Amino acid sequence: MTEPIIQVRDLRREFVVRSPAGRLRRARTVVAAVDGLSFDLAEGAAVGYIGANGAGKSTTIKMLTGILVPTEGTVRTCGLDPVRRRRDLARQIGVVFGQRSQLWWDLPLAESFRALAAIHRLPEASWPVRRDELVDRLDLGAFLATPVRQLSLGQRIRGEIAAALLHSPRLLILDEPTIGLDVLSKERLRVFLAEQRALHGTTLLLTTHDMDDVQRLTDRVLVVDHGRLVYDGTLPGLTAQVGAERVMVVDLVEPVADLGPVDGARRVAVESDGLRHRFAFTPERTTAGAILEAVGRRGQVRDLAIEEPDIEDVVRRLYLAPSAVRRSTDAGPAATA
Repeated sequence: MTEPIIQVRDLRREFVVRSPAGRLRRARTVVAAVDGLSFDLAEGAAVGYIGANGAGKSTTIKMLTGILVPTEGTVRTCGLDPVRRRRDLARQIGVVFGQRSQLWWDLPLAESFRALAAIHRLPEASWPVRRDELVDRLDLGAFLATPVRQLSLGQRIRGEIAAALLHSPRLLILDEPTIGLDVLSKERLRVFLAEQRALHGTTLLLTTHDMDDVQRLTDRVLVVDHGRLVYDGTLPGLTAQVGAERVMVVDLVEPVADLGPVDGARRVAVESDGLRHRFAFTPERTTAGAILEAVGRRGQVRDLAIEEPDIEDVVRRLYLAPSAVRRSTDAGPAATA
């Protein structure tokens, strides 16, 4: 059996927080940012690592990459101890922090690539081929000669992604890579990352608050709350577990003020003077086909659409009742994607 590219066992990271406790004293409090985390990631997987601010996502990433030393537990990334073998690990991973740059601020983007190629000791005869591939796919050619400090946010993030992939890493870790980007820039990055994974088998670990990123790019979701794993599975499974509803939007040819009850569905709204009807439902209670059949008996359907649950709401529901979820994820060994 192939060794997982990431192995985390009982990982814990504590920080000391000092706060005023009188005029001359400061109280010392130990806070666990990561608390007993265990999971595996298989080579080639695409995993979303999500949670609220302060849940422990960035702290986990820093331990996976050797930036932080765990207080307790073990972690192996690409088969290496991230702290002891940090230099060797750097040759096998690429990391992008959305709000921190690995590019040289005053150098043209092309020179940053050249410097990174030298740092990774890439062969002079071959690395320009990889650079040209990334420049083409990320549409970087027009501003290769532009100093990084003069790039727009979208241009810089695309440059950061190219820099992280220049040495063809086995594992790409993205920490909030699309934060602050416009819709078009986000979509361009999503398409590119999906292509890279398909072409090169790159493993992807993504932390984000943008649930569209999770939906479009990942096969598996890990949800953390206060440093503990509260869900490990698929995004549809997460949606089903917390009972989030889908919405069917039905447009009729002729208005009907009242379509009557529809078994297994809840009418959310009637709009446009009876031309548009919205029904909320869960797959456990009924299907979109059954709703459509019921509506079709009472009016002629012109068009329909399905609105998926808002994933931010799904995660919020999970946090409101974490104990039941913890029992399901803590009951067995860490899963492998």
